Amino acid sequence: MRWEGRRESDNIEDRRGGDDGDDGGYQSGSGGGGHGGFPIRIGGGGIGTIIVVMIISWLFGINPMSLLGGDMSGQQIGPGPSQQQRQSAPGPVSRDQMTRFVSTVLADTEDRFQRLLPQQLGKPYEEPKLVLFTNTTHSACGMASQETGPFYCPADRKVYIDLGFYSELKTRFKAPGDFAQAYVIAHEVGHHIQNMLGILPKVNAQRQRLPADQANALSVRVELQADCFSGVWAHHAARERDFIEAGDIEEALNAASRIGDDAIQKTIRGYAMPDTFTHGSSEQRVRWFRTGFQSGDMRSCDTFSTQRL
Repeated sequence: MRWEGRRESDNIEDRRGGDDGDDGGYQSGSGGGGHGGFPIRIGGGGIGTIIVVMIISWLFGINPMSLLGGDMSGQQIGPGPSQQQRQSAPGPVSRDQMTRFVSTVLADTEDRFQRLLPQQLGKPYEEPKLVLFTNTTHSACGMASQETGPFYCPADRKVYIDLGFYSELKTRFKAPGDFAQAYVIAHEVGHHIQNMLGILPKVNAQRQRLPADQANALSVRVELQADCFSGVWAHHAARERDFIEAGDIEEALNAASRIGDDAIQKTIRGYAMPDTFTHGSSEQRVRWFRTGFQSGDMRSCDTFSTQRL
């Protein structure tokens, strides 16, 4: 991606406590609940606990955020943080390279969806905030940590990301590249669009009344639509040849494949359990990203009425 020198978004909330030296694993020129779409981070001192949480979540259809202190429906689980735990007012946004990259990608999604939503869906676009944090932070959907991975909280309309996730994406999930990182942001922005359209509130209400397997299946449709919306963004970004380079789209497709539910479950358990999928298989995630990318039309992303996901 040729991203440097482009407009950066002002919708960045930096809660990293002045930590402005960590580039989150990004290297210039590198190539080839809330609602997340990206797996819980496996790493750090709590690896045993995190793996147990993942297995329980998949076996019983439990939302992993609820086991880690938050609920993706936008309702907090358990008591709120103490006064000492509450985040202080966000400080000035760091200008390190990774932050500038994230700000630039967010700005590009703003510019494109400001035009696309009115044109294609007849709705004005409201820009979300993107919260950068390290280790833990508080959201209107509960406590977030590096183990939860990037997610969107519909209750406060903010995207949350610990930039250390990008190192995990590159090393553990074998999905390197700056456009793979951009895909992460575009996917979470896709959840914001679903929230604006009223899709998330409706789905969250339905999931509360369904048995686990049906609730999981509904979550899969949510995640695949967000993948498709990110593909629509990539379609229009690709039309500017000074922004997207050869191999960028392949990076996004590789990332979508690496974080499919089946791929992750096979890595951990050696086999997959489709009834426990909450984000979609690798093949589904790739196909729906490609659907959005090939059409460039958000109306092609109706994952709720199709029989074949």
